[in-house]
Amino acid sequence: MSVDPLLLRARGLWEMLAAAPASFSLSGGVTVVASPESGLCPPSWAGIVVLGDAAIVTAPTGVAARALKCAMAKVPTNSLTEADVAQAILPVAEVLGPATLGYVSLDDFRPAAASAAIEDLTPGHQELHGLLRSAGQKDADESGMEEITSPAFIVREGADVIAAAGYQTWPASTAHISVLTSPRHRGRGLARQVASAAVAHALAADLMPQWRARPVESRRVAAALGFRELGTQLSVRLDQDKLA
Repeated sequence: MSVDPLLLRARGLWEMLAAAPASFSLSGGVTVVASPESGLCPPSWAGIVVLGDAAIVTAPTGVAARALKCAMAKVPTNSLTEADVAQAILPVAEVLGPATLGYVSLDDFRPAAASAAIEDLTPGHQELHGLLRSAGQKDADESGMEEITSPAFIVREGADVIAAAGYQTWPASTAHISVLTSPRHRGRGLARQVASAAVAHALAADLMPQWRARPVESRRVAAALGFRELGTQLSVRLDQDKLA
């Protein structure tokens, strides 16, 4: 049975980020490994990534890996990244996510028509600082705009930058997309327009655009550009004292 090439490419990225021998089983199910250096989650946390019908899970220690493997044995794979499920089967102290993982190929990409002039700035350009302040710390952090390595594709109103998008280059030739719009200018389709420019730039460089999102509004922007939601991600900090 053939497997979606985009799904295979996405799985290759997260297998690399696992920083340990871990792979998504072609027959489905979950693979759990101990990996203190895992890129699936913050340091000392457990990371869960489901792509298609298979999952990989990294744990900070061998003890945690054994506990995770035992707890997840009877849980459907597609439920592993549900926060309430994780909290029901594990001694969870803190949760990040879940977030959806979307990807787009050159053939599936649907560029957005630009109703405003799109400019580009170098990453970290001082003109982006006003947009970051206007969005507030929470939205700025969520967007990841301060971590982009690509040009920042922007829209202005007067002298002010009111929307921006770019991407951070990840392993496995992946472009992790970041988008941010000033709260006062949302609902005008600006996120879709600047994101379209960033995605086009990534595809031209033969990178795989990745869109990680939690808010429904962000997921709608991705879907409009042709992204397909292929999986989900959840990070959990376990209460080490309560692990069996």
